[in-house]
Amino acid sequence: MLAPESLASTLNIPHCTKMALVHDMAESLVGDITPVDNVPTAEKHRREAESMEFLAGTLLGKSSRGYDQGQGLKEIWQEYEDSKTKEAIFVHDVDKMELLLQMMEYERRHKAQLDLGEFAGVVRRIQLEEVKVWCAEILKERAEFWKGMEHQPSRSDVLPKLLESLK
Repeated sequence: MLAPESLASTLNIPHCTKMALVHDMAESLVGDITPVDNVPTAEKHRREAESMEFLAGTLLGKSSRGYDQGQGLKEIWQEYEDSKTKEAIFVHDVDKMELLLQMMEYERRHKAQLDLGEFAGVVRRIQLEEVKVWCAEILKERAEFWKGMEHQPSRSDVLPKLLESLK
């Protein structure tokens, strides 16, 4: 996992990597529920918690060494969900940034016939300034991509607001 240089020295990068993978384990069963899915936060949490219990408890708990490993995975997943440590906040932010990258990839793949601007609003929930800078670069690249197209994408207002917040 990469981190901006100014953050890398303050983060436990191997732990961040493990946390991102554990978070994705829960999503492997329930799917990646995005803000535009309109699933209430409590329901999203319930689904993911149920998935983690199944993966860490039911599956891993059946083996002699699996219980301890399962407990460790549940603790890391809970740390991510609580989002109180710098590592958890970073992994949350990177997860949101990855949504922007997917948005860009799909828009490019469909040659601007698909406008996924509704996902751009996720930048409002990014907390770390260093990750906001990365997101600004992605949104600048998106603006450049759409520049010569017949119509402008939705949510093109997100980039100026993000750049203003970084001043």
